[in-house]
This record gives sequence, C-alpha cells and structure tokens, in this order.
Amino acid sequence: MELALQVQTPLCCGRTVLRDKALVKIKPVIGFHTTRRTNLFSQFTQTCSWYKYSLVAGFSHRVTARSGFSRKRRLKMLSPRANDSAPKGFKPKPSNLRKDRKMLEGKEGLDPSTSTEYANHTKRESKFDVEVDKNLEDDDILETKMTEEISSGRKALAVAKFSQRDENGSTSTADEGTNVNSDITNEMSTLGLQIKQLDAIKNGDDRIETLRSQNEDNEEASPKLRLEVEANLRKKEMEANLRKKEMEEERRRQEMQANLRIQEIKRLASETLVKGEKVFCYPEIVTPDQDIEIFLNKTISSLIGESDVLIMGAFNDWRYKSFTVKVNKTKFSGEWWSCQIHVPKEAYKIDFVFFNGKDVYENNDMKDFCISVEGGMNVLEFEELLLEEKRRELERLAREQAERERQAEEQRRIESEKASSEADRAQARDEAERRRGILQEVLKKAVKFVDNTWYIEPTEFKGGDMVKLYYNNNVGPLSNAKDIWIHGGYNNWKDGLSIVEKLDKSVEKDGDWWYADVVVPSRSLVLDWVFADGSPQHATLYDNNLRQDFHAVVPLSIPQDLFWAEEEHEIYKKLQNERRLREEEVRAKAEKTARIRAETKERTMKTFLLSQKNIVYTDPLDVQAGGLVTVYYNPTNTVLNGKPEVWFRCSFNRWTHRMGLLPPQKMLPADNGLHVKTSVKVPLDAYMMDFVFSEKEIDDGVFDNKNGMDYHIPVSGGVTKEPPMHIVHISVEMAPIAKVGGLADVVTSLSRAVQDLNHTVDIILPKYDCLNLSNVKDFGFHKSYFWGGTEIKVWFGKVEGLSVYFLEPQNGLFWAGCIYGCKNDAERFGFFCHAALEFLLQSGSHPDVIHCHDWSSAPVAWLFKDQYMHYGLTKARIVFTIHNLEFGAQLIGKAMAYADKATTVSPTYSTEVSGNPVIAPHLYKFHGILNGIDPDIWDPLNDKFLPVSYTSENVVEGKKAAKGALQQKLDLKRADLPLVGIITRLTHQKGIHLIKHAIWRALHRGSQVVLLGSAPDPRIQNDFVNLASQLHSTHNDQARLCLTYDEPLSHLIYAGADFILVPSIFEPCGLTQLTAMRYGSIPIVRKTGGLYDTVFDVDHDKERAQSQGLVPNGFNFEGADAAGVDYAVNRAISAWYESRDWFNSLCKVVMEQDWSWNRPALDYLELYHAARK
Repeated sequence: MELALQVQTPLCCGRTVLRDKALVKIKPVIGFHTTRRTNLFSQFTQTCSWYKYSLVAGFSHRVTARSGFSRKRRLKMLSPRANDSAPKGFKPKPSNLRKDRKMLEGKEGLDPSTSTEYANHTKRESKFDVEVDKNLEDDDILETKMTEEISSGRKALAVAKFSQRDENGSTSTADEGTNVNSDITNEMSTLGLQIKQLDAIKNGDDRIETLRSQNEDNEEASPKLRLEVEANLRKKEMEANLRKKEMEEERRRQEMQANLRIQEIKRLASETLVKGEKVFCYPEIVTPDQDIEIFLNKTISSLIGESDVLIMGAFNDWRYKSFTVKVNKTKFSGEWWSCQIHVPKEAYKIDFVFFNGKDVYENNDMKDFCISVEGGMNVLEFEELLLEEKRRELERLAREQAERERQAEEQRRIESEKASSEADRAQARDEAERRRGILQEVLKKAVKFVDNTWYIEPTEFKGGDMVKLYYNNNVGPLSNAKDIWIHGGYNNWKDGLSIVEKLDKSVEKDGDWWYADVVVPSRSLVLDWVFADGSPQHATLYDNNLRQDFHAVVPLSIPQDLFWAEEEHEIYKKLQNERRLREEEVRAKAEKTARIRAETKERTMKTFLLSQKNIVYTDPLDVQAGGLVTVYYNPTNTVLNGKPEVWFRCSFNRWTHRMGLLPPQKMLPADNGLHVKTSVKVPLDAYMMDFVFSEKEIDDGVFDNKNGMDYHIPVSGGVTKEPPMHIVHISVEMAPIAKVGGLADVVTSLSRAVQDLNHTVDIILPKYDCLNLSNVKDFGFHKSYFWGGTEIKVWFGKVEGLSVYFLEPQNGLFWAGCIYGCKNDAERFGFFCHAALEFLLQSGSHPDVIHCHDWSSAPVAWLFKDQYMHYGLTKARIVFTIHNLEFGAQLIGKAMAYADKATTVSPTYSTEVSGNPVIAPHLYKFHGILNGIDPDIWDPLNDKFLPVSYTSENVVEGKKAAKGALQQKLDLKRADLPLVGIITRLTHQKGIHLIKHAIWRALHRGSQVVLLGSAPDPRIQNDFVNLASQLHSTHNDQARLCLTYDEPLSHLIYAGADFILVPSIFEPCGLTQLTAMRYGSIPIVRKTGGLYDTVFDVDHDKERAQSQGLVPNGFNFEGADAAGVDYAVNRAISAWYESRDWFNSLCKVVMEQDWSWNRPALDYLELYHAARK
C-alpha cells in the first residue's frame, strides 16, 4: 500500500534531520514514480539552495511511502497548501520594470527584512516520490525540506518535465508549469553535485555523517545569513522577470520591424514597377558592413523563361571580393526574386548582373547594375587599401623568393661541395699514386746498412723507436771535420728536414765511428739523410752519398697498402682544407666587394639627391611611398627669382600616375627665409615624384622646369616598379672586343650600368675581321637579311653580360683588318648605320631609345627621322653623344639637328664647345654628362696585377706594397719617396710640353717619376726616347719612361704612385684622373673639361666641391705654362713631405668617392625619359 501525501515545508524550517542511517531514494519528478533511483535527482539536489541553507519560500513536496514504513517518533507535518497560494504573511507586489532594473543595477538595494513579501513570487512546486525500504527500522526519521532555485540564463522561466521509469519498467508522468526554456539544460548540469549527496544516503555511504553534520550546522545559522540568501533569491527572480519583459518588448519590436520591412519592400517594388526598372534593394540606402537584399523583377528581364537565376557581382567597379549567389522567388505578388548580399566595410559600390548559370545574362543593357554604398570609403581610400594589400603581398612574395633563393643557394653549395670533394678525392688518389711510384724507386735503393760506412742498431725497428745510427767518418769527405751532424727526413724527404742531430764519437767501436740517437718517424717506410760538418744553418761540407743521399729501410714498417690508403686520406684532407680556405677567402672578398659597392651606391644616390640643394631638396631626403614629403625650393637661383608667388605642380611616375596632375599648391615661406615649401602625400604605387614650379596657379606665366628636363626624385618602397626601357646603342667601338679610344669604354660601361638599373640594353656593332672574339660568350649565327644589294649576316653573343648583335655585310666592307684607317671609312660606317636600322625594322624590334655616338654613327639620327620612323620604328627617340668634336664636325652638326637629345662627356666641355657653329643652334637640347669608369676592371681589392689587395680601410699598406713592387720592377731606388705617375697618349692634346716640365720639377723636389705611354707621331716618340736616355744617365734610380703600352704596368703605377699628373690642354672628360682616385692616388690636373668637373683643389675649391656633395680631392692649376705646373706640383709634393698623416687621409677620401657609372647612369636615364616625353 502506498500513501500519497502533500507535505508543506514552512518558510523558516531550520533544518532537515536524519537521526539514524537510512537508505533513501529521492528523485524530483512530475507525477507518480517508482522506487528506482536515478542520477537525475542527485544532479538536482546538488544545486538547490535549501540543501545548503535549509531555507525555502513556499515549497511543496509529494511523498509516497509503503505500508511497512514506521517511525520511532512522529513526523512533524504541515497542512498542505494550494499550488498557487502564498505562505501566511506574504503578499505579492506588482512589478515595476524601471524599479526592477535599478535594483538589479545596484541603484536600489534589496532589504532582507522584507524579503518574505516576495514568497509567493518565488514559490515553485516540485513533486517527489520518496520510497523507504521495508527493512528500514521504525525509528528512522525523515524530515524532508526542498527548494527549487532555477536561475534562467536568458529569456524566460520554466519548470522541467521529468519522467522516472520504475523497477518493472512502468512510467508515470504529469505536466506542470510553463514551457521549458532551453537553458534548463545548463541549470541541470549544476544540480549534479547536490544529487550525489542524496545518492550517498541511498547507498549508505559514510558521507551521510558529513551531510548530517552540515545540516546541524545550518540549524544554527544566523538569521542574517538566511536573510542574505532570501535577498539573493529575490534578486534572481527579479532578473528573470526583467529579462522576460525585455524579451517580450524585443519580440514586439521585431514584429513591428518585420511589418515595416514588408511594407517598405512593397512600396519600393511598386515604385520600381512604375519607373519601369528591373532592380531595387532593401534597405534603400546601403551602408558598409551591412546585409542587404537585392530584388529582380524577372518578368521584365531577359531571364523571364529561366528556371534558375543567379547573381554574379563584385564591389568597387568589379575590383574587390567577387561573389555568385542563387536568387530565389519571393512571396510578394509578381515575379520578384531576391537574394541577400553582405556589403563589406571597404565597399563604395556594388556591381552585379544576373544570369541563368550558363549563357543567358541580364546585364542592364550591357551597362551592368550598380548600387552606391554611402558613408564608407571613397575611391582614393579604396585605392590606398588595395595598394597596401599589394604591398603586403609583395613583401610576402619577396620573403618567399628570398627563402627559395636561400634554399637554392644551399643546394648549390651542397652540390658544389660534393663535386669538389670528389675532385679532391680523385686528386688525392692521383697524388698518392705519384708519390708511391717515386717512393718505390727510393725503396729500391734503400738498404739496412753499408759495410764500413753506416749501420743502425738495433737492426729491427719500427716507427717511433729510438735507434743509434753509426757513421764511419774515415770513408767520406767529412774525415777532417771537427763536428758531424745528420740532416735527415723520411719517405723521400716527405716533410723536408725533420731529423737534425749532432753525432758523438763512439768510444766502444774501433776506428773513427760516430753515432747519434735518432727517433724514427712514426709512419716511415724509409729514412733519408746526409751528413754535414755543422747544423743546417752553418754547414759547409756534406757527405750526401755522391748526390744520392743515404736511404735506410724501416724493417718493421706498417704494410704498404695500409700506408698508402692512409697517405691518400691525408692528402685528401689537406686538399679539402686548402680548398675551403681558398673558397672562404674568395667568399669573404666577394662579400666585401658587394658591401663596398652597396655603400658606394647609397652615397652616390644621396649625392645625386643633394646635387641641387641650392635649388630644391626634400625632407626626408629618401622619399618613401605612402609617406608625407616636404619639398623645399629656392627661387632666387631660378627663373622665378623675384616672383611674388611660387606654385608647386606635381604628379608621379613620370607624369603617368593614375591620379593625374595634382591640383597646384601655393608654396609657403620656410623657416630659413630663402626657401618656400609645401608638403605632398606620396601614394603607395609611386616610384618617381615629378614636379615643376610656376609663378601662377593657372597654366600661364613663367615655369621652372629645369630646362625642359623637369624635376624628378625617385621614390622608395612602392608597390610599383618603373617599367623598363629598351635602349639600343649603335656604335663602331666596344670595349674590350673593338677598342680604339674612350668611346669603346663608354658604350660598354654605360650599357652595363643602365642594365643594372633593370632596363634592357642591346648593342649593334660591325663584325670586324679583327674582333677579339675570346671575350664574346655564346657567340653564334643569329640570322641573315638582305639590304643594299647584299646579304648581311647577323651574329649574336654576350660581351660583359650585354647582348651584342654583330652585322657582317657580305660585300666585305668590314674585312679590312682594322676599325679605322681605311680611305672609305665614311662609306663603311654610313652603310653600317643604315644596315643597323634595317635590322631593327626587319626584326620587329621597337626600342624606346636609339643611342648613337660621334661622327661614325651620326647618320643614324637623320636616317631614322627621314625614313625609318615612318616605316615602323615610330616609338624610338634619338640620343646622340659627342665624345670628341675634333673629328667629323660636319656629320656631328647634322646629327645634332635631328637628335631629340644630345650630350657630351662633361658639363664643362659642353660649355667650352657651346660656341661651336655645329653646337650653338641646339643648346636647348644639349647636356653635359660625365663619363665614369668600370669599377670591376679598376678595383684594387680584386686586381690581380697588385701584390696586395686593398680598400680605403688599408690604403696606406696597400699602396706601400705596390710602390715597392713598382720600384723593384723598374729598378728604381727602394726608398720612401714621393712618386709621380704619368699614364697617357703622348699627343699635343695631352700637354706634352707640360709633361716634360713636370718631370724635371718633380725630380728637383726629390720625387721619383714613372711615365707609361707612347706617341702616334714618330717625331714625338723619338723626342721622348731621347728624354728617357737623358734621364737614365742623370737620374737612373729616380725616373723611368716606359714608351709602350703595358696593361699590367698601368695598374701597378695607379696603385704605387702617390700622384697622377694629367696636364691636358683640353680634355672632354678624361678617365685617367678617375682611375687614379679609384686606387687612392691624388690627381694633379689642369683646369679644363672633365678634369675641372672631377678634381677639386684642396686649397681653393672647397665650396665648389660642397655644391656637388663632395670634398676637395686633388691639386689643379690654370694656364698652360710652366708656372702653372710648378704651382700645383710644388704644393702636392710639399704636402707629402710635410703633412703625411693628412696626405694619407686624403688618399682614403678619394678612394671612397664614386667615379663609377652609378651617377652618370642616373643622369642618362633622366635624359632618355626627357627624350621620350
């Protein structure tokens, strides 16, 4: 029999008492349950507050007991109460949402003294079946108090449904409360801890004592604690109610918004239909980072008969985040189809079309659909975003490329090491075989003793043993010697002299026997020695067995096969170590060379940027893409001097940037008073900054455009690189394969420098029958073509890393055995110029610039302008360079008229020839650009002709060694004296009368003089032969005149001389003084042409040097007489004698100045761009 009771626990029930141990099964259920225990109840009780504090407000229970249930004392019972009734004294108060929120936020606290007024508000019922086993003793007392504390985590309160299957499998359920909130699962997970405690009761666990003790402690809990607990319960109930109200309000708001959305979409659909349009979007105003819905009226689109509709689009003019989404039919009246699209925060425009997934499109009559996005990025900001993304991508690619190159280099190193190791092993094997053959011959001669001459005790010995070697002094040439020494080695003197001992006279042996204690080397097969009358440093008389040396077999030596295997291995290890040392030395030198070049280039670029600081400069000097740059301009040195206003007009990338010409900016006074300034934001895709200055904002008035060249400043760190130009040189000379003068050097060196700046350079050259093809790599036949009544064969090869096309007309014009000197030179080179342009035309080549040189290729200019630019070579521009105006002036004048830009080889020389009638009419396009030298050919760090490699860091030691080698080579006095070098062609242009005078002046001042050169004029050559003879007689140990061409000697003179004299009467550029400074020699020059542009006097040219970003570097003089030469030479030699430390520092300074093609190449590129503009 079971008895169902409703047990009402009073509000202030202080404890739940379990007097004796009893196995209890308690499970929260709704309805009637069997006695089967489950873990669900344990989970529930662990989270209930009543279990901790035995406090509850209106909690009812349902108890079912079997007939065998008995008690030792009466169970205190309370009258049952209706499920929805409140305990006595409790009245619910109406809830105020605003007040509740304040209380929850701490603005109005909860009063524990009044918490009982909310009992009904927090009351919950839960029915339980409590089964007590029949075998329980009658005196077990069960006082059950339970409270349910459910804290809803989100939106609503709920009472769970539970079911419990009985032991026979039957089930009883009952529904109670409201809908179950999904968060009840979270609550139940926290109940498990308390349920485990009641499980302990059922299982008779010893933990029941702990439970009973805790309950007794709770009985004595203070009223204040109980009130705090009640306050917490009230607060949680209020939170739940508040959340419920907020959810209701949110639901109503969402319903209202949904209705408004439907009404708005219907309105937009109607308006779209009225307008006859096909597409609209909701919301009507699109903003970034938003989901929108795009609608298509299918009935009036080209997709009306299609079952599938998709939208394909992208953002920002189809440049950002493309998408393809399926479009679905809506429930609105008509054939409205829609889809949702998320608008990214970077968007300013949406571009899209519709299609059927195949080949039917609705693209708004070929105009595409677009929707503007408001409040987000503009076009320029988006461009910056894309550029920044591209920059990051390029950085990533650069890192990956660097890693690939590193891995490839590592793989090459491993393969090279493997190949070198195999080569070393093969060489070791060969060397071991060679040594073995030689040693076998020695072993054939080796014996254990020679009667009455020498013997060894003991007779049997091995490497490492101490033996006595006896020598009969009476039988050899040392019979009269007071002392006898053995000078020995082993294995055919493998390690040289390794045994040195003095012999003692033996008192035990009859006769004149001497002996020495000798340690046999460890790996000896044979011992080698001679006898002498003294130690190795003092011996004068030897007994060397009639020049055969003495050889003794080592009887107990190691087996020869083992010996030679070990010997081969030792040779192999030695070869490897030697090779690695060589490779490390080469690697270190290469790294040092690369570092010096990089540092030199960096200094040169800085000098280039500062070269016009008196007119314009920037802050920062190195303009960075994406940064802000301030431009400073000094109008007092320009055509805008005195103008009331200066306006700045700027663009980027050679005036081709996507942003076009920026609006003119009025420049404001700078702090220094002379300059005006303005600032510009440099875009990320800039590689060049271009600007000019004007006196007005409008396109009128005076402009400063740098004489038509414009101002250009390179930009670093951009995501876009300058597009390469294609330059073709048409020349009759090229170093080193067809060299007569400086023209050949310029063509090769300038081309290499421009190619190093990532441009494409080709050279077209006649195929002379006297070409030095040993310096041409990959030489081979390229093609043939016909022009001028003859076949022209084209050959191709690489010279100094440059692509060269050799033209060989089959009419024999270049089978003359020489470059110049034929009576028909003008005809030969004229034919070549025409053939070169024809080759470009027939090859389909379209160069940007065609560069021709001097009179010999001057016809290219007018042939191109009169003929070939109309036949297909329309893209090219002509640049013409005058190397020497002394030859072919008429042809040069005609080329000047046709060329787009013209140059000569130094600024001063351009001024000196500007009055020439062939130049004067064309000064507006005539520019002077210095030549440079090739730093690979002239490099004291890697010069094979020098005894010691050096840089500016050890210039004193390097030049001292070179001077000593030069003095020794020319049989000059080995002394610390100043040395003047002269390397020149002996012509009147080079100032031969000044050279003669300078030689005598230098000798008079105690210097040594070395001259290297020859004269094409026999009279001048004979004159210097006589001078050489005179000097040989009077100053044999001070002067040498080497009247020939000697390339190795020229390198030694540049390095060993303290001064290099260049007293030219005129000099368009001059390379001698530049090469001298490369080797740390100080130039002494006459002020003319390129000599004046490159040598700045230490006493007079400080300001002039500073204007070029340089420091003084030599001695110069004016005039062409003896007094001028004396003035410069005397100052130079006095400085050497009187200020050696200063002089040495000057040598270091000139070595660090860059006279390579780094700077001229930049100037030529500016000229090429100006020609194309």
